Amino acid sequence: MNVQTIALSAVIALLVFSISLDLRLADFQRVARAPRAVVGGLIPQFVLLPVGTWLATLALDLPAPIEVAMLLVAASPGGSTSSFITHFGRGNAALSLSISAVAALLAPVLTPLNFSWMVAANPATAQWVQTLAIDSEVIWRSFGLLLALPLLAGLACSRWLPNWSGKARQPLSRVALFALVAFIVANLIAQRHLLTLAVLPILGLVVLHNGAGLLLGYATAQLLSLHPSDRRAVVIEGGMQNVGFALGIVGVQFGGDLQMVIFTSLWGVWHSVSALGLALIWRRSLSRFG
Repeated sequence: MNVQTIALSAVIALLVFSISLDLRLADFQRVARAPRAVVGGLIPQFVLLPVGTWLATLALDLPAPIEVAMLLVAASPGGSTSSFITHFGRGNAALSLSISAVAALLAPVLTPLNFSWMVAANPATAQWVQTLAIDSEVIWRSFGLLLALPLLAGLACSRWLPNWSGKARQPLSRVALFALVAFIVANLIAQRHLLTLAVLPILGLVVLHNGAGLLLGYATAQLLSLHPSDRRAVVIEGGMQNVGFALGIVGVQFGGDLQMVIFTSLWGVWHSVSALGLALIWRRSLSRFG
């Protein structure tokens, strides 16, 4: 495990812990009583974005590595920082955490399944067909260390140490936000060798692809007539993918193909920027209108 991975893991754990101080067990009980919203958050991730991406790759004449990278990102589960960004945007953080938990359970099965059929069903990428070797143990370890433990610790503090939690909540949220922004900036600096004029078309494709995920999340939430706070959670979940997960697959199973690395790395930066920007708009609009 390299320094960057350790730093990202620490940031994610801090993000989850900071929002958990503002949650109660009753918040998750409400989510469990209305599972429609959880299903609504999973549909864009595992159905709509994969199918939409596959159709886009059939219509577009793109290099095969770019199309494979698009399909891999679309097949990946939700992003690790989505719950914090949902909370920052005054969305339902308990719902977002619940969607992330269920997605982690489904990813070892649905990610290889979606990727395999999409690549095989596209003549331009059919030769890239291979079975993704996903280590379920790694996913479960990440789920436990980065989601379950910080969540349980935060809920325990809010229950048994309410005075401390009340005082620590706002400072910790600010530190967590600063850590997330700092990590995005550090990632940009680390990837600066990729940021040339030649990658602008790929960046434009990333922006459109990510925008499609956000729109599909919004459309699903609208069709299900979800509460505004639930809708914000589903939108963010639809537009954030676990790009670190996808990059690991690119490195191990696709030999670190440069075009795939560029596309996936740009996705990793942009989806955080777009989601944070959207959350900031929601936060300001809610503050302005009560």
